[in-house]
Amino acid sequence: MAGLFSKLSNLFSGHTEITEDFYEELEETLIMGDVGFIATEGIIAELKEGVRREKLTDASGCQKLLQEIIVSHLHDLTEEKDYAFEREKSIVLIVGVNGVGKTTSAGKLAYYYKSRGKKVMLAAADTFRAAAIEQLTEWANRADVDIIKGNEGGDPGAVVFDAIQAAKARGTDVLLVDTAGRLHNKKNLMNELKKIGSIIQKEYPGAVKETLVVVDAATGQNAREQAKEFKEVTDVSGVVLTKLDGSAKGGIVIAIEEELDIPVKFVGTGEKVTDIIKFDAKAYAVGLTGYDEAMEEVLRRADEEARAKAEAALKDQVPVVTQGYRVDEGEVIKVASKEEKEDAFAFFRSLRND
Repeated sequence: MAGLFSKLSNLFSGHTEITEDFYEELEETLIMGDVGFIATEGIIAELKEGVRREKLTDASGCQKLLQEIIVSHLHDLTEEKDYAFEREKSIVLIVGVNGVGKTTSAGKLAYYYKSRGKKVMLAAADTFRAAAIEQLTEWANRADVDIIKGNEGGDPGAVVFDAIQAAKARGTDVLLVDTAGRLHNKKNLMNELKKIGSIIQKEYPGAVKETLVVVDAATGQNAREQAKEFKEVTDVSGVVLTKLDGSAKGGIVIAIEEELDIPVKFVGTGEKVTDIIKFDAKAYAVGLTGYDEAMEEVLRRADEEARAKAEAALKDQVPVVTQGYRVDEGEVIKVASKEEKEDAFAFFRSLRND
C-alpha cells in the first residue's frame, strides 16, 4: 500500500486545478495518513487561505505552500533548546510500551553519541520484561559502550542508582536508561518513574535530565495515544519515532506534535545500529509534499545563514546557538553537520518513492 509520502506526491501530479474535489481528496489523504482530524482541519483551512491570498490556480503551485504550512505545525527544533542535554552531563530516560523498539532505540542512541565523541553508558532498568537485559547487553556490545545491569525481576531503582555512581566515577557524558515498558497499571508506572526521578535528583542533581518516549509509526493513532499516556505520568521532553521507513502513516508526526505539543527529536530509519537520525521538519515536509526544490540549495542557504548569525553574535560577544553552529569561548563551532542534514533529506525523500 502506498504511503502518505507517495500519496501526497501523486495527489499533486494527478490534479491540474485547485477545486473542492482536490481539497476533499487532500483532506482524506491526510486523515488516512494519521495526521489527525484537528491538525488536518487546520492545515486545509490555512491552505485555502493561502491559495486565496496568493491567487493560486493550479494544484502543483500550492505544493510549496503546503510544505510551509506543515513545517509551521511542527516544532522548530534548535540545538540550543531541544538538544541542550548533549552539551552537559546528562541522563536520558527511554520510556515506551513493549514492542515499539524502545530497547533498540536506546542501543542506537548509545552508538549515535559514542560515534560523536561522547562517553556513553547504558543502564538496563527494564527488569520486568524477559530478555530485556540480554537484549540491551547485545546493543551495548554493538555500540561498544559500558552497561550497568541487575537481575531479571530486580529493583529498577537500584540499577539506576548503581549506574549513576558508575557514570560519575567514569566521567560518562550520556547515561541512557532503558526503563520498564509496561507495568501492571498506570499508577505503578507513575510510581516507578517517580522513584527513578527521585534517585536521579538525589544522586546526580547536576545532570541534565531528558525523557524520550519511543513510539512505533506503523501503529498510527495508537502511537499518539501511547505518547499521550506517558506524557500524563512523566515529563516527556521528546519522541523517538521508529519504523517510519515501513509505515504508510507518516502523518503521525504531525498529530503528535500538534495535539500533544511534544517534539519528535529522533527517527529510526532501519534495523542497523547506525539507523537513527535527528528529526528535521524541513526535510520531512519536503519528502511528504514532493516539493523538492534543489536540496543542495536549501542546505547551502541554511548553512550560510546559520554561520552568519553565529559570526554576528561572536562580534557582539553574545552567546548564541543557531541551527548548525554555536559560539563557544570565542569560536564559531559547527554542531549539526551537513551530512546529518543530507541524511534526513535522503531518508524522507526515499519514503516518497517507496
